[in-house]
Amino acid sequence: MRYGFTTGSCAAAAAKAAAYMLLTGKLKREITIETPKGIPYTAKLVDISRKEREVSCAVEKDGGDDPDITTGAFIYAKVSFGENDAGTDTGTGKEAVIKIDGGKGVGRVTKPGLDQPVGNAAINHVPREMIEKEVMQVCQLADYKGCLQVEISVPDGEKLAQQTFNPRLGIVGGISILGTTGIVEPMSNQAILDTIRVELNQRRAQGFDYVAVSPGNYGLDFMKKSYGYDLDRSVKCSNFIGDTIDMAVELGFKKMLLTGHIGKLIKVAGGIMNTHSKEADCRMELLAAFSVKEGVDIEKIRHVLDCVTTEEAIPILEDSGKLSAIMETIVERICFYLEKRAKGKLQIDCILYANEFGELAKSKEAVKWFTLLEQEQVQ
Repeated sequence: MRYGFTTGSCAAAAAKAAAYMLLTGKLKREITIETPKGIPYTAKLVDISRKEREVSCAVEKDGGDDPDITTGAFIYAKVSFGENDAGTDTGTGKEAVIKIDGGKGVGRVTKPGLDQPVGNAAINHVPREMIEKEVMQVCQLADYKGCLQVEISVPDGEKLAQQTFNPRLGIVGGISILGTTGIVEPMSNQAILDTIRVELNQRRAQGFDYVAVSPGNYGLDFMKKSYGYDLDRSVKCSNFIGDTIDMAVELGFKKMLLTGHIGKLIKVAGGIMNTHSKEADCRMELLAAFSVKEGVDIEKIRHVLDCVTTEEAIPILEDSGKLSAIMETIVERICFYLEKRAKGKLQIDCILYANEFGELAKSKEAVKWFTLLEQEQVQ
């Protein structure tokens, strides 16, 4: 599969090319940079605008075989001479000064706990380092020791940002310029893990030592419908339940509430901490095992094993009269494995539900979360 290049790589390439054209006066149609992963990136330049004191150009984002919403977006860089600088050697013998900011379509940070401080453009530190490194190389080539202003912009960024986590994170006005390796790897899990860490870190920076977690949107919808709590403040952990616990412990959280569908969390009751189907898919086997424990008739258990989904199996267990007991046992085992993963450093509660049946069971302390979350929501 073909890898792509991050918005950070695109920004660095565009900035390097704009700086080259500004300082040398020569036209450039493509430019090569080295990504932090060590893979070179040769980018074609479009929409070149050259003026006496500033040059701008753009690079089209290519996400490779793992495209996201920014694939096809144009990442612009405008490089201009710093204020009170004529664009000539200052004669100081010092290195050039590179100042980086965001323009139209690049978000701005409004909440603490992110990669950049409040007020800064949402250009993360690795892309900033990439931009500075590439532009500095051009300055050294041209023997320029003055100040250059670099402005990164994305004309469609504000619209694209509505399809990202930025509004949740308090990044307003556009997308973020991201990337730690400069490369977009197909089907990479790292981007999801990075997002989970960002959301946890931001919540911790806001002073909270407790966090509500759900694998996805179904959990968010269930909590809002059943308990009136908007889990937009929560963290989506996707399939990475174990990794999320590890990060929560590392960041100093004391309590966690995990809300999830029976089809996802039944796997955790078997000690499985990555619930993706490619890692493990033993939903019916586990459901059957817990049914055996609670004395369900063997014919009904056979029917459970023949089911394709847990939603299909729930009516069978309800008909046995043992649904409540089975679900309570499952929640106990889920909490056992969650707390085992946390090594006693995190109090974890759980709420289990099904789409057609609503709440199936919850841990004993989960009820206390409703008051806690309600108080937070009115703040």
